[in-house]
Amino acid sequence: MPSFVLTARARAPVEEVWKLLHDPTRFPLWWSGVETVRPDGQDGYTMWPTGYPDFPMAQQLRTERANGRVTISCLVSDLEFRWQLREAGDMTEIEVHVLLPDTEAHRLPTQQRLLTESVERLALLAAE
Repeated sequence: MPSFVLTARARAPVEEVWKLLHDPTRFPLWWSGVETVRPDGQDGYTMWPTGYPDFPMAQQLRTERANGRVTISCLVSDLEFRWQLREAGDMTEIEVHVLLPDTEAHRLPTQQRLLTESVERLALLAAE
């Protein structure tokens, strides 16, 4: 199963990063490739990728606030994004572990690019 891990540091407390990470309606602000989001209850949402207004993608969202974890699973393509937040002094360490099924391996370079941009944007936005 193809995968990769990215890390960044935000000049913000964990709580500020958490506010952006656990709320899918805020994903279009920082997650590259996410154009629109519609909440679908407590544990799910539908995401429309940038440039694909007719391609809704159901997502599952699981949070573990006490552990600083958010796991997002795409119910269409089976990609999984495991986010972890950790205090690092007056900063927050952000880590995302992305797993792609073998059938989606061709998307690895694009996902690496999009998530690299996204982690940086998340860190900057949390610090504002």
